[in-house]
Amino acid sequence: MTGTEILMNVTPQESRVALVENGVLTELHLERARRRGIVGNIYKGRVVRVLPGMDAAFVDIGLERTAFLHASDVAPVEREELNGNGPSASDAPAAPVAGGNGTGTPAPVVREGIRELLREGQEVLVQAVKDPLGSKGARLTTYITLPSRNLVLMPNQSNVGVSTRIEDEGVRARLRASIEQLRDELAPQHGFIVRTAAELADHEAMYNDTAFLKKVWDTLQEQAVGAPPGAEVYADLPLVERILRDMVGGDIERIRIDSRETYQKVCGFVERYLPELIGRIEHYPGERPIFDLFNVEEEIHRALERKVELKSGGYLIFDQTEAMTTVDINTGGFVGHRKLEETIFKTNLEAAQAIGRQLRLRNLGGIIIIDFIDMQDDEHKRQVIRALEKALERDHVKTQTCDVSPLGLVEMTRKRTRESLEHQMCEPCQVCSGRGYLKSAETVCYELFREILREVRQYDARELRVLASQNVIDLLLDEESASLAELQSFVGIPIRFQVETLYTQEQFDVVFV
Repeated sequence: MTGTEILMNVTPQESRVALVENGVLTELHLERARRRGIVGNIYKGRVVRVLPGMDAAFVDIGLERTAFLHASDVAPVEREELNGNGPSASDAPAAPVAGGNGTGTPAPVVREGIRELLREGQEVLVQAVKDPLGSKGARLTTYITLPSRNLVLMPNQSNVGVSTRIEDEGVRARLRASIEQLRDELAPQHGFIVRTAAELADHEAMYNDTAFLKKVWDTLQEQAVGAPPGAEVYADLPLVERILRDMVGGDIERIRIDSRETYQKVCGFVERYLPELIGRIEHYPGERPIFDLFNVEEEIHRALERKVELKSGGYLIFDQTEAMTTVDINTGGFVGHRKLEETIFKTNLEAAQAIGRQLRLRNLGGIIIIDFIDMQDDEHKRQVIRALEKALERDHVKTQTCDVSPLGLVEMTRKRTRESLEHQMCEPCQVCSGRGYLKSAETVCYELFREILREVRQYDARELRVLASQNVIDLLLDEESASLAELQSFVGIPIRFQVETLYTQEQFDVVFV
């Protein structure tokens, strides 16, 4: 496979979309019927708690956990409403969507404390900007945004902007003039951002998007008026349509779908909203699963592993924590052909390219610390950073990279809105409780010895029975047999052993008989 393709594997339970560049899986998007993400959805929320110490509030939007709303994400109109001299919460202004498909920043406002912005019991229109992650609830904003193929609508804002990824000044000027004219004609009270996908769009396409978004916003406001607190008043598109809207551009050569029903829905969606894609949609009718055919399943399994092998013989180690992700680079079996510095440089260059792909594939976000192998040559450091930045250029998610620190680390951030691939597909190990390691059989043996001594000193017994895993008992009766004999002589009572097949290596019990 050459070029860039999108493969869609759709079942009633799960939708999976793979972005394949030159035959290599670079992104995987997953949505399950029982666990649809909420990013982009709009709710009529109710403030349940205001926390001045955190300058934030918790808002009930109808989910299991309350969602988090920071003061910096509260539009100025909320303050006016609270004071009784402004519009309702449903008229809250919007903030541009962050990211490469149309970015911008709300005009700076003078912030007051959270108590001056919100009160407990207040109803407020909010939009989810982050899914619930781990033990944290969703994150919200009152700066509402509504995206279409070419535009992002920002209700009650005056901003008009063009995506920074559209670099041609002539194109930027044409698009800005077009949207300013359309705004004055159709939606003078709203702001707009022209997305990257609009680079080749004509005036008619821009007109259709403007009218469509204005209609969506008007309908949304009408629904919000009568909706109860906690109600969802707007839901973003399902995964398949969302990918077509946000990711598919001129560089996508083909889109293959293995579900005939989804293929027909996509054709209707494309014919109505994205006619330029009509010739690129295909139904895949083969008996062999589409992800197997293009080796995607194997790549997904590899993306869930901690270790990533490099072609040179080196390897990467990925460790996810709640606070950050760390990436460690090692030369492994790569010894090079010249001096050590050249070997290190080549390993780091290869690692930089692999990291760019893995961050996208694993959907890792937040703070990321990369521990490249120490380099002495400043030019080598610059080239490695450039290689990393180049690998991230095609990333649809906003990233920011710092230079190599004095400790040889590279700090970077990648915007996190949805859970990583690991968190979507896996759960903490029931044996190790998510630690990622177990106590050794030797450690458990010595803990068991101490427990026997502790119990014997407290209680009288004629015999002890030890219940433990096969590995622990094998070690007790073999390598630790001398220590066991000494212990049995010291306590003065027989010790019997019983293998419990359902016990993990760390589990054991000492029973009096």
